[in-house]
Amino acid sequence: MMNYMSRVEIESMPRGGPDASCLDRLLETDRLEYLDRDDIDDAVKRRVIGALDWTGRVFGNHRRFAEIALAEVAEVADPAILELGAGHGAVSALLLENHPTARLTVTDLNAESVAAMAHLADDPRVSVRQMDATAIDAPDGAFDLALFALSFHHLAPPQAAQVFAEGTRVATKLVIIDLPRPPAPLHLMRLASMLPWAPVHPFVHDGVISSLRSYSPSALRALAAHADPNIQVTLRGGITSPQVVVAHRV
Repeated sequence: MMNYMSRVEIESMPRGGPDASCLDRLLETDRLEYLDRDDIDDAVKRRVIGALDWTGRVFGNHRRFAEIALAEVAEVADPAILELGAGHGAVSALLLENHPTARLTVTDLNAESVAAMAHLADDPRVSVRQMDATAIDAPDGAFDLALFALSFHHLAPPQAAQVFAEGTRVATKLVIIDLPRPPAPLHLMRLASMLPWAPVHPFVHDGVISSLRSYSPSALRALAAHADPNIQVTLRGGITSPQVVVAHRV
């Protein structure tokens, strides 16, 4: 089990983890994506969200993420699922489509995103709410599964650790799906291929920052241990595919 890190240590922890190399420590940023900035026009944000939705559909990520989540509750007859940071709601719709008896609480911190997903509540199995993933408004053990897809890297380490604490408090399992953080040389090559397009395309701009803010496996383990030493994590994927974390309390 990883030793507990103090709040000060977590706040200063590199995205590559406590033992990140010097190069890996350089490949991160405190800059915010367009989606997280108040000074960016909503039209720009909509372009980014639209591109995220398009890539999710074309490359099958929405469907893959729904399948990953449902596999974790395959033994539960009528699972109660909480989706955090649901964004455009595409994964939520597939969860409903692929499991006819699942009950779903769809949430996002952004009020506009919540409003855009309001149509999902036309299904009586669905509740759509504004909610902060670091302070989940739900009692202990209210859900069989909490899902947080492609949003974890937006959070600084103290808030990311809080997601582990809150997600495993309200749900039997917490599934985090996020961008991989490849080894530093490969990461550098990937960033070099993206940087020429970043000034002209908002989606690529946010993609570069997302990559720089992604967490390594060792960082994810440190965040979970800081949240609660009793949180056990299983990691799979990564390098060139999305990184999947399954966390639960023991």
